[in-house]
Amino acid sequence: MIEPNFWLFLAAAVLIAAIPGPGIFYVAARTLSEGRASGYASTAGTALGGLVHVVAGSLGISAIILASAELFAAVKFVGALYLVWLGIKTFRNAGRALSLAGEPIGDKRAFRDGVLVEALNPKTAAFFLAFIPQFLDPAGSNPTLQFIVLGAISVALNTLADVVVVLMASATRAQLIGRPHLMRRLTQSSGVFIAGLGLSLALARRPANG
Repeated sequence: MIEPNFWLFLAAAVLIAAIPGPGIFYVAARTLSEGRASGYASTAGTALGGLVHVVAGSLGISAIILASAELFAAVKFVGALYLVWLGIKTFRNAGRALSLAGEPIGDKRAFRDGVLVEALNPKTAAFFLAFIPQFLDPAGSNPTLQFIVLGAISVALNTLADVVVVLMASATRAQLIGRPHLMRRLTQSSGVFIAGLGLSLALARRPANG
């Protein structure tokens, strides 16, 4: 990979990671509703889900999904339904948010949810296929490895941004922990927001060049 090309990629990847997107909002909502541990678990899960897209993109699997209207719709609606279900469950469990915070089983569930939410988002696959190939060195060897390396760096930067968001969201939650009524409203709002992310995904269109 040409060195100037790499630094251009890094600058673009840092900028993209700093721009709030659905992943950041999802992690923030989980942190506000369930606590810092759940936020970190969600962050780790979305990172692994992002790596799934990186590997799938490098192997051409993502291109196949994006090229098929049926496959794209299937993945999109499964991911959307899962987000809506998570949102409804978060809303309904708002009254138990404080008692459930920090439980190990909850953190494991948050990690699993993060993996599925990210891995079932075809918009992430479309992003990697549109973004990373611009910075590959056509004269270099093993373009698949180049794709995976750049994709992993992009995921790492996004994860770092998510960690910062978790710290900020958990600080906000700590200020409200002694006010059960406000905490319940905050958790309910987080559930509504997560469900809204699902509805937004359901309305997403397949890229024109898919």
